[in-house]
Order: sequence, then C-alpha cells, then structure tokens
Amino acid sequence: MYLFVIDHPYHYEAENLCRVFFPFDKVVTLRDPAEAGAPQARTVYTAIRDERYIVRVEDEDGETAREEDRIAEDEYGLMSLLFSALRAHTGKTPRWGMLTGIHPIKLLRQLTERYGAEEANRLFRERYFVSEEKAALAARTLKSQTPVTLDVRENDYSLYISVPFCPTRCAYCSFVSQSVEKTKKQIPEYHALLLREIEATAETAKALGLTLRSVYVGGGTPTTFSAEQLAMLIRTVRASFDLSKCAEFTVEAGRPDTIDRAKLEALLSGGVTRISINPQTLQDNVLENIGRRHTAQQTVEAFRLAREVGFTNINMDLIVGLPGDTFESFCDTIEKVLALDPENVTVHSLALKRSSRITQSGEINRAHADAALADRMMAYAEKRLTEHGFEPYYLYRQSRMAGNLENTGWAKPGFVCAYNIFTMDETETVLACGAGGVSKLKDPYSEDLTRIFNFKYSYEYISRYGEILERKEGIGRQYEQFRKRIH
Repeated sequence: MYLFVIDHPYHYEAENLCRVFFPFDKVVTLRDPAEAGAPQARTVYTAIRDERYIVRVEDEDGETAREEDRIAEDEYGLMSLLFSALRAHTGKTPRWGMLTGIHPIKLLRQLTERYGAEEANRLFRERYFVSEEKAALAARTLKSQTPVTLDVRENDYSLYISVPFCPTRCAYCSFVSQSVEKTKKQIPEYHALLLREIEATAETAKALGLTLRSVYVGGGTPTTFSAEQLAMLIRTVRASFDLSKCAEFTVEAGRPDTIDRAKLEALLSGGVTRISINPQTLQDNVLENIGRRHTAQQTVEAFRLAREVGFTNINMDLIVGLPGDTFESFCDTIEKVLALDPENVTVHSLALKRSSRITQSGEINRAHADAALADRMMAYAEKRLTEHGFEPYYLYRQSRMAGNLENTGWAKPGFVCAYNIFTMDETETVLACGAGGVSKLKDPYSEDLTRIFNFKYSYEYISRYGEILERKEGIGRQYEQFRKRIH
C-alpha cells in the first residue's frame, strides 16, 4: 500500500496506525504523489492543506473513506482522522483504538498524574478510542504497579544481563538469539567477556553512587549456560555489586529442555529469587509446530523439579495465537498451568515478526487470520487468572500482534516482578550487559531517556568487545548532564 505523508511530521505514527488495520500490507511511505510507482491495491493519503487536516483511504475501486477537519491544537487531530477513516474503510474497531506505542500503561500513568484517574480514563476511551475492556485492564495494571513506581528514588537502577543463546530457535522468534547448535564454540569466550563487562558496569554504577534495585538475566535462554557457568555469573554479580537494596534476582530458565537439578541448585544457592519456566503452550502438536524440541510433560516435570529444589516464585509464559492452537486447546493449557500454581503467568500475543520462520513461510498469516479467536483466548486467560487471584501488573504491546492485542504479566499478591515494571514503564535506569543489551538511562528529573546499545550478535560482541567498554563510558557522561540540569 502507498501511504502519502504531505506537509506533516507524523509519518511514523501514520505508518503504525495503517499496520494496525492492514498487518499484512507492505507500507510504502512517500512525501510526493509524483514518486508513486506501479499502482497499489490500497492508498492512504494524509496531508495538511490550507490549515486543515485531510485524510483519504482508497482502494482499487476508488475513494472509500474521507475525513477532513481544521488543524487541532495538539498532535492527535490528524491521527484521529486517520483512525476514523481506516475504521470506516475496514469496518473494524481495534480494541486498543489508535494506540500503537509499546507502553500504553506509561501513557495512562502520565495522563493520570496530569488530570486524575477519572479524566485519564475518559481520555483513554474518547481521545484514543480504547475499548471499555482494554481501558479497564489498563487501569487495573496501573493500580498494581503504582506502589512499585512510587518507590523509585533518583539514583535507583536495575541490571539486565543478556545470554543470547537457545537450544533451538522457535519458529515465531525474532529476538537476537542463536541456536547452540550453531554457536556452541562461542559460548566460553562470550561468557568470559560477559563477566568482564559485568565488573566494568559495577564500577561505573559505584562511581555514580547508584543503588541497585533488581537484577534480571534474560535471553535467549540463560540456562543454555552450564551449571558451573551460571554459578560463576551469579558469583560475579554478587562480588561486583552492592545487593543490599536489591529485592529481586530473576533468571529466565525458560526452555524446560535446558533445565536440570544442578542448574536449579546453582541458581538457588546463588541467591536467585525468581525464575521463569516458559511452556508457551502445553499442547504437544503446537510445540512441534513452533519448533520446540520438548514435550508438555517435560515442562511439567521441570516445574515440579524447581519446586522440589526450593523455588517459591516461578513465572510461566504463554502465547495466544500459535499455529495449530484452538480455543479449546488454549483453554486446556490455561487450566494445566493454573493446576501447577505458579506465582506469575505472562500471557503474550503472537507477533508478526518479519525475520521469524513462520512469517517467512506464510504460516503466521493463518495464525493471525482470526482476530476474534485470539480475542476469545485472551479474554479466557484474563477471566481465569482473575478468578485464581492474579492481578495484571505490567503490560506492553508490539506491532503486528495477533488480534492487535497485548502482552500482560499477571502476579499473585506480593509476587510482582519490579524489573518488568521498571523497564516497561521506563521509570528508572536499566544498565544492560551482553549482546543485544540496551542500557536505558532515565533522567531522574524528567521523562527523558537516553539509550546506549551493545552490539546485537554474540560474534560482534566478541570481536568488537573493546567498543562495548568504550560505549559504557557514556553512562557517566550522561549522568553528568542529568545532574547539571538540577544543580
């Protein structure tokens, strides 16, 4: 499809809104109609002309929707018109309305701080066209996470450590992770350099007088490391950082085919307080469809082993919209997870990622063809988790999600993962180590956020490691700028 962006700066917002309604279309954005090449099946025209916003949506049969209005006093006017035109053209009303950003709860928090809860909820529904159900979910989520965000102090930060290896690459995955089959030889050198970066990061944090609140080891699948490598990583964190104010230490155990007693005992004895054991589904046929080389029973056995070893805070991830999953089989997975009685359950919507195998093969189109099915699955999960005493505590969205839905973390009382709240609400600084890690430096005196990127791939991380340490030096310089603003 062609998207014309004429005399306005909102091309990014317009592209994302078009993808909400047409997730399978390739969007070609042009500034001048004369640049158009071969005719497209669909054209969206957005412009400012004579102090008015103009929007047209056309298909091969001609114009099908048009909206026009005076220029509004804020940036929402043009996107509101585009949303209305796309809704009229398609007959669809997305549950999250015109919101396309990753952090809807952050937006709701900012609106609440400015206008109060009642007015913020009204704006969510009327300005952004969010449905009653999703506005209610957002309000519940904000209520759950507010005690955590209110407790953040100006020098607080969290530590993220990336282990970008997996036993196999899942068919839906587009994360920067590589299968151990292809990268096994890199792991020892990567592990050694990662420990050095952790030590350097600790020195930087100490020099700045920062206070560590949470540690999160993610991936990839961190338990692709051996028990000895995991133990060494945890010892390095404990020796390098002051953990006296650190309330949680999470490690994504993730894939049950990487979990054994020795690794679990290494994690627990090292002081890890929370782990994830992520089935995604407890249906063997669906596991096979997504390229997982383990069974549902192996997930159950890994969970029970973790309990036996002594873990009292376990998260389990599920995905709505996986190829081959039906409403009945998804409900069966939910019931089996609830029977295991984890403390956290995270429910994701399958996202259309260009680099994933099922996107490139076309399988994902079938998985996303029935948005109503994905919506029913998500509604069932919300109902049953609520009935079992879980509350939503963090939520984020991605582009091209099944049913245009969301990813939501649910927790029993007293078991919220503060790191997930900090990183999604962008409430405090996150210092990241490892390939694909992104340090997010939060100005404690404003909403400003500065990002410092590590190299994406493990081979780049290894071959250009010196540059990683040079980039880390930017953390101190940025904090100097933050502090100059207030002093």
